[in-house]
Amino acid sequence: MNWIRITFLAGLLTQTAFSQTTNSLGITLADIPAGKFYMGSEGEGENADENPVHRVTVSKPFRMAITEITNAQFEAFDPSHKKFRGKDGFSKEDDEAVVFVSYRDATAFCEWLGKKEGKKYRLPTEAEWEYACRAGTVTDFSTGRFLSKAHLKSQKTDREQVIVSLKVGQAEANKFGLYDLHGNVEEWCSDWYGAYSAGEQKDPVGRISGLYRVTRGGSHGTPLTYLRSSNRMAMIPEDKHFQLGFRIVEGDLPVTKPLPAEPATFVYQNVSQKPFSWKKVSDTKPIFMEPIRYVNKPECTDEVPFFQHNHCPAITWCPNGDLLAAWFSTNQESGREMTILASRLRAGQQNWDKPSEFFNVPDRNMTGTSLFDDGKGTLYHMNGVETDGDWKNLAMVLRTSKDNGATWSIPSMADPEHQVRNQVIAGMSQTKEGWLVQAGDADPGPVGGTAIHVSKDGGKTWENPYPGKETPDFKEGRSGGLIAGIHAGVVQLKDGSLFALGRNNNIEAQEGSGFRMPASISKDMGKTWNYAASEFPPIAGGQRLILFRLNEGPLLVISFTHHPEETDEKKIGMTFKDSKGNSYKGYGMYAALSYDEGKTWPVKKLLTDKKERYLNGGAWTGAFEMDEKNAEPRGYLALTQSPDNLIHLISSSIHYRFNLNWLTAD
Repeated sequence: MNWIRITFLAGLLTQTAFSQTTNSLGITLADIPAGKFYMGSEGEGENADENPVHRVTVSKPFRMAITEITNAQFEAFDPSHKKFRGKDGFSKEDDEAVVFVSYRDATAFCEWLGKKEGKKYRLPTEAEWEYACRAGTVTDFSTGRFLSKAHLKSQKTDREQVIVSLKVGQAEANKFGLYDLHGNVEEWCSDWYGAYSAGEQKDPVGRISGLYRVTRGGSHGTPLTYLRSSNRMAMIPEDKHFQLGFRIVEGDLPVTKPLPAEPATFVYQNVSQKPFSWKKVSDTKPIFMEPIRYVNKPECTDEVPFFQHNHCPAITWCPNGDLLAAWFSTNQESGREMTILASRLRAGQQNWDKPSEFFNVPDRNMTGTSLFDDGKGTLYHMNGVETDGDWKNLAMVLRTSKDNGATWSIPSMADPEHQVRNQVIAGMSQTKEGWLVQAGDADPGPVGGTAIHVSKDGGKTWENPYPGKETPDFKEGRSGGLIAGIHAGVVQLKDGSLFALGRNNNIEAQEGSGFRMPASISKDMGKTWNYAASEFPPIAGGQRLILFRLNEGPLLVISFTHHPEETDEKKIGMTFKDSKGNSYKGYGMYAALSYDEGKTWPVKKLLTDKKERYLNGGAWTGAFEMDEKNAEPRGYLALTQSPDNLIHLISSSIHYRFNLNWLTAD
C-alpha cells in the first residue's frame, strides 16, 4: 500500500504521493495518513461551539470516500430509497449525492457494505472529518480564504429553494484527494454533538451520549460561513432532509473513551419534585399583580447564548408549583444562530431565574415553541426545527417530561416532513376526548392561515386533518381546510367543534364597515373550516393573540386594540367602560370574555391596573408607558392558567398575573 507521504511545516502540507482504492460498489476511497492538526476556531456568538482551538492527533491512517455516497450506491443497499429521487426538486441522477437519509440509514448502509465486503465501514468521527477536510490547512477553507466558483451552489438562505445539481466531484479536490467537503450536502459524523474539551487530544470521539449527531461541511442553499472547515452543525438522528447526506470511511473506530454527557443547563437543575398545594383564587378579591420581566439578560452571555432578539414565547405551569417559560433568542428571525432559552419562576419565588438554553438543534432555525401541562403529570414541549436558517420548511419535534421538566424524553419527530404548516404556535390544548391539538402556521408569510395537528394517543403519533395542499379563499361564508389567519388560537367548544381566531386574512363584517379579525369554526375536527368576521379589530406584525378556555368555563381572548404602525393622525383604540360606567377610549392589550361559546363577548377590559409605569416589552415592542388608558401596544402572547386559577400571561418579555374576578370587576 502506497500511503500518501506528508510533511507538516509551519502549518503547511506538502503532498508527495497519492493513493486511492475502489471497492466492489464503485466507491473510491483515499488513503488518509495519520497526523496532527488544529481543530476548531476562535469563534464567537453562534460559532462559540468551535472553541477552543485544540491540537488533535489522528493516530492511525484510515480510508475515506473521496465523494459523498451517491443515489446509485445507496440504492444498491436500499432500492426503495429511489422514491426520494427528485423530492423537493433535488438529487435525481445516479451520480448525485444521496439525500433524505437519517443517521440510522447511513450507519445501516455502512453495516451492510461491511458485511458484503468483509471490511469495516463506518461514518467518520468529527475529528477525522475536520482533519481530512483541512488536509494540512488552518484557513477557513482547505482552498485558503476563499472557495472556487465550482464549489458554490446558491450559497445563501433560500426561502424558495434554488434547485441545483448535487452531482459529486465537480469542484477541485483538496490535497488528500477528497471532493465536496465544502458544500454540496451536509455529511453525518459518528459523534454525539457536545462542547469541545480543551487541551491536546488523541483520536477524540465526542460525547458518550446526547440528543443530536454531528453533521459537517454545509450544503447548497447555505451561506458560506457554514461551509468553513471548522463549522459545526448537528441534527436529530431520525431527521432526514434535502440538504443532508453522508460519506464513509474504512477502518476501525478509535477506542478512545468518550467525553461524559454535557451537564444540564440551569433550567433543568435543582427542580423540586414535591407536589404543590394550589390554593384557589377564584373566590377571592380581584387580583392584578405587578408586571415583572421573565426575559432577563444573563450576567455572562458567553455561558448562555443570549442574542439581541428574544421573542415568540410559550408558558406552562408545572405540578411542583413552578412556571416554565421558553422563547427563541436570535439576532435575526431568519437565522441559524436561533436557540430556545427557558426560565423558571420557582414556587414561592418572586423573580424569574436567569435564562439558560432549553433546546437547540445546532445551526438550525428553531422557530415556534409550545408548552403544555396535561394536568395528569406530563409536560409537553413541541418545537419547530428547520433544515437551515429560514422558517418556511419546519419539521415538528416533540419532547415530554414527567418530572416537572427536570428531564425530557428523546426528541421524536411529530411531523418529520420539513414543510409549511409546521411553524409551531404556543397554545397546545386538550379536547374533551383527551386528544392533543397543536396549531402551526401554514405559511411563512403574513397571511396564509393556520393548520392544526391532532394526536389521539398522547403525542405518540400526529395527523394533519387537512392533507390538501391548496390554500383556501378566506372570505366570509367560504369553507376551507385551514384556519383563517396566522398565529391562531384554537379552543374546543362544548358541542365538540373547534373555534379559532387568527391574525390577518381579515374579513369585512358588512360592506363599508371595515375589516375585523377572522373567526373560524370546524365541525369535523379541523378537516374543514367556515369563516366569518369576529367583533374584534384585526392585528398585525409583532402581535399574537390568545384564545383560551378558563378553568372556570368562560372563553378568554387577549389581543390588541390596534397596530401601532397603522395609526394615522387620529389614534385608533377601543371603547371601554370605567368603574362608574362611563365610556372611554383605551389603547393596547385588552381581554374579552364570552359565556356563550364565543357568540358574544360582553366583558372587555384594558389590561392595566391604571397605575403609571414604564415597561419594556422587548422584541418588536420596546419601551412603553402603562397607565389608565394605555396598555402594552403589541407583543407575542402566551398564557397558562395554573390550578389555583391564577392567569399567567406573558408577552415578549413581561409576565402579567391576574384572576377572573379582576377581569369582571368594575
